[in-house]
Amino acid sequence: MRIAILRSLFPAFCLLTQAALCQQQQFADLGDFKLESGETLRNCRIGYRTFGQLNPQRSNVVLFPTWAGGNTQQLQSNAGPGRLADTSKYYVVLVDALANGVSSSPSNSRAQPHMHFPKVTIRDMVNTQHALLTKVLHLSHVHAVMGISMGGMQTFQWAVSYPDFMDYAVPIVGAPRLAAYSLLHLQTQMDFFETDPAWNAGDYTKNPARGAAYEFGALLLNTPERFNRMTSREQVLAQIAKAKKSEGGSDANDTIRQSEAMMALDVAAPFRGSMEKAAAAVKAKMLVIVSATDHVVTPEPAIEFAHLRHAQLIELNDDCGHLASACEGEKIRVAVADFLEH
Repeated sequence: MRIAILRSLFPAFCLLTQAALCQQQQFADLGDFKLESGETLRNCRIGYRTFGQLNPQRSNVVLFPTWAGGNTQQLQSNAGPGRLADTSKYYVVLVDALANGVSSSPSNSRAQPHMHFPKVTIRDMVNTQHALLTKVLHLSHVHAVMGISMGGMQTFQWAVSYPDFMDYAVPIVGAPRLAAYSLLHLQTQMDFFETDPAWNAGDYTKNPARGAAYEFGALLLNTPERFNRMTSREQVLAQIAKAKKSEGGSDANDTIRQSEAMMALDVAAPFRGSMEKAAAAVKAKMLVIVSATDHVVTPEPAIEFAHLRHAQLIELNDDCGHLASACEGEKIRVAVADFLEH
């Protein structure tokens, strides 16, 4: 009983302090959660970490969801004094998106394991995060939502689905819906897994297609110029051999469910496919950051949305491709810091 009481008080404690304990992995149990499809995600559990301190007005919250395959342990390097999510100014909530292997996922669900785990959407991810903020952390508004890659996709969905919930939205190398080329590469990646002899309809004993997953990721994340500059002929052959022997990496079932979610994303769907109406529904100020050389999330849909919304747009133009958010991290940090203050 005492442990249960302490657990129930922990979110409130973290709202009021900067205790290091709060930066550790935390979980919110949302119970059975109804998905956009009408299916139920049983025993829904959302992982999160908090950084910084809530101000007396409760007006300095920044929500930062994870990228595809990422978790908040990886994401936390972006949270701190003077960092992208500046904890000297903001109370930062990092959230593990559904199917990332930390929050409810095919790889960790006892009630709906592997491919019995229902298909989820980006909007489902956003809805669970809204429940976390409102029902667990008891927050009715945030200063900003920001995210990178699939986190940027969630940011677009947040801005459309909950237009009154935030003042600012910063999608970074994300999209309001994916272009054809991005759909092609996600489907190809899923085909690698599902045609591997070890696949076994998702009930595998060893993660399938490890070598192909590395190879395809290296091809898409980089541009040829950057990859050739950063990797020698000997290194790439050694990395491929190592990947083929590896049993680590993201769980294939998790990757498939997140890939399906990204492929299904279309913030204009509730507006009969009109991106103009979707953009008009947004009330938050937006800073849209894209990479001109991005082969993972090609930038045209985000650029279109930025123009429709008359949003501030930054188009990075280097040879880093989808990794431009890392290559140009300082430029992005300065731009975001300035944007969130005006």
